[in-house]
Amino acid sequence: MNKVKLGIIGYGKMGSQHAASLMKGQVPEAELTAVADTDPWRLKLAKEQFKDTVRGYESAEELIRSGSCEAVIIATPHYYHPSMAIAAMEAGLHVLVEKPAGVYTSQVEEMNRVAEQHKELVCCVDFNQRTNPLYQKLKELIEAGELGQIKRTIWVITDWYRSQSYYDQGGWRATWKGEGGGVLLNQNPHNLDLWQWMCGMPKRVRADVYYGKHRNIEVEDEVTALVEYENGATGCYITTVGDAPGTNRLEVDGERGKIVIEGDKMKFFRLRTPEPEFNASYQGGIGKPEVWECEIPVKGKYTSHPGILSNFCDAIRKGSKRIAPLEEGILGLQISNGIHLSSWLGGAWVDLPVDGALFLKHLQERCGGEVPV
Repeated sequence: MNKVKLGIIGYGKMGSQHAASLMKGQVPEAELTAVADTDPWRLKLAKEQFKDTVRGYESAEELIRSGSCEAVIIATPHYYHPSMAIAAMEAGLHVLVEKPAGVYTSQVEEMNRVAEQHKELVCCVDFNQRTNPLYQKLKELIEAGELGQIKRTIWVITDWYRSQSYYDQGGWRATWKGEGGGVLLNQNPHNLDLWQWMCGMPKRVRADVYYGKHRNIEVEDEVTALVEYENGATGCYITTVGDAPGTNRLEVDGERGKIVIEGDKMKFFRLRTPEPEFNASYQGGIGKPEVWECEIPVKGKYTSHPGILSNFCDAIRKGSKRIAPLEEGILGLQISNGIHLSSWLGGAWVDLPVDGALFLKHLQERCGGEVPV
C-alpha cells in the first residue's frame, strides 16, 4: 500500500520529534510531505532538515488547504488542538492530535462532534503510553477479572522534576493563557488517560492543588486528588514537579489481591482466598488471607510515539483498530478539569463529567477575561 502523506502543524518539541521518527524510518507507513509553523526559524529548520522533500507553510490554514497531505499531526500549544483539528477534518484530512486533546472539555466536545460527522476520517490522539506492555498487561488483567472488583487505586507519579530554569525559558508554558495549566496539562495527560483506561472513570473528584509552590509559576506544580468510583471504590493521585528523586508507583487493590507497577516491573500480591469470601468465613479474630507474591511476566516492546503514529497510518490504510481514538481524549481531561475546578471551589467534590461551563468561567478569570480560543 502507498504511504500516508503526512503534514505536521507546529514544529516545536513534539512536532520535530515526530519528524525525527519519520526521518529515521521508524514509521515506514508514513511519508512527511508538509510542515507548518508561524515561527520562521522553526520553518527554516524543517526545510533544511528535509530539503526539497517537504513543503513549508507559514500557517496551519495554508497547509490544510494546500492539498500536499492527506493526514496531519496537530502539535501546537494546547488551546489550539481542537480548533485546528476541526479545520483539518472539515477539509477532509485525517487527524492525530497531540496530548492533551484540549484545555477545557467544551472545546473538546465540539471537536468530537465534528469527528462524529466525519466517520470516513481516522482521528486519534497521541496517547503513546498506551503502547507500553506494562499498562496493556494491567488493563488485560483487570478486564479478565483477575483482581475481582477494584477497591482502591493509588498512583504516586512525582518523577516529573522540572527546575526553575525550565520555566525561565519563557514562551507559552506554565501560564494560564499559554498552556491552560501546569503539571496536570503538561506532564500528566498520559497518566490520567492511562488511569481511566485501565481502572475506569471515577464519578467524582476533590483535590488539594498548589499553584507556584515549588517554582515561580502561576499554574499548579503540586496536586493531591481523591476520586470515588461508581462501585464505591476510591482512588488517590499525587503528582508534582518538585520532588527529586521522584516516584512512579501505581497500586490497584481488588477483592483478589493487589497489583503494583514500579520500576518497569509488575507484581501481583494474589490472595489465595478472595477478601470478601475470607471475611465472610474466617472466625479467628485477627488474621488475613494467605498471599502469594508473583512477578507478572510482561512481553512486548514499548513503541511510544512511533507506535501510535504507525497505528494511525494503518487505521487509514487498512482499517486497523485505533489504539487511542480521538473521542477518548476527553476522558483524562475530565479528571484534570475536575481537579482544577475542585481546587477553585475550595476543595469541594466535583461530579464527573465536569460542568464545562462552570470550569470555563473560572479558567477565563485566570486568563484575564477570556481564553485564547
